[in-house]
Amino acid sequence: MPIKRKYKSLTFADAINEAMYQEMSKDKKILIFGLGVTDPKRVFNTTKNLLEKFGKNRVYEIPLSENSITGICLGASINGYKPILSHQRVEFSLVAMEQIINQISKWNFMTAGKSSPSLVIRLIIGRGWGQGPQHNQNLESLFSQINGLKVVSPSNPNDAKRLLIASIRDKSPVIFFEHRWLHQIKDKVIYENKPLKIGEPIIKKKGKMITIVSYSYMFIETLKAYNFLSEEKISCELIDLHTLRPLNIKKIIKSLKKTKKLLIVENGQEDFGIGSEILRLLNLEKKLIKKSEIEILGIKNSIIPSSRSLSKYCYVNYEDIIKKVVNMCGIKKKIVIKKTNKPLDVPDSSFRGPF
Repeated sequence: MPIKRKYKSLTFADAINEAMYQEMSKDKKILIFGLGVTDPKRVFNTTKNLLEKFGKNRVYEIPLSENSITGICLGASINGYKPILSHQRVEFSLVAMEQIINQISKWNFMTAGKSSPSLVIRLIIGRGWGQGPQHNQNLESLFSQINGLKVVSPSNPNDAKRLLIASIRDKSPVIFFEHRWLHQIKDKVIYENKPLKIGEPIIKKKGKMITIVSYSYMFIETLKAYNFLSEEKISCELIDLHTLRPLNIKKIIKSLKKTKKLLIVENGQEDFGIGSEILRLLNLEKKLIKKSEIEILGIKNSIIPSSRSLSKYCYVNYEDIIKKVVNMCGIKKKIVIKKTNKPLDVPDSSFRGPF
């Protein structure tokens, strides 16, 4: 008899918060580090109530010294603790790349497997509000190139909670990407602290005509496109990667054998991205590749501008996905996409600023 699970409605931010709260309640070795984890906004509400519940000996507000703090987290992890380090923007972690690339990712190898840093680094991807070139970057593919790290990037509250639980419990260091535009999205989230297996993509929607693969915020745009295309009787199969390293493409291969068409919607840039790696792995399936049509949609080869009127030419949205699917499926009838007057640099009316 199947287990009947209980769910409740939570935002993405609240789901992240609940994962940490539940795991910290069970394991006294889990520590929180980050700039803003104790300030009034509590990193977009993701760290609310943690200081009050677990105290200042487990929840640490950090100074502006990212490289040093990352080293402290490594030291704590190899001494039995499980740090969760939060950066309010991906770019803040770049100051600590020596620690991440040369120390954390290599530690297990250099100790011949005798010591492995069990830690999570939360990186939040910014977008909009004129943040421009230095606070808007999608660098998932950069971190996914580093041996010794696991990289996850969920698209919805339930997966976010379960993936964070899995990341905290994992014996390897995990880079946990959160897109800022996802934090206010609300959905059903499982009550219990049940992890989601890292490295197992999920088929979210079944279809026959084309396979669409995406992750993070771009999966939300893909869902919008799916809803429109379904009304036009265009059957799409949607796969949410959620894990970028290790990259498992078994379900993509199985789906592509059925649909013969694959669209990869990147959260980051088209060039040198996750889509390129999927193509490399698919290229090993020679017969399948010859019979298939495969395309990638992503941020064009551009630095993101601060101007809201210019940034619209950089980012992919559901309209771009619809047009690409219609073209790939050879649909001849005219498809009319209703235009919206929504601002270009905010996801919805609840968005009140970059921080």
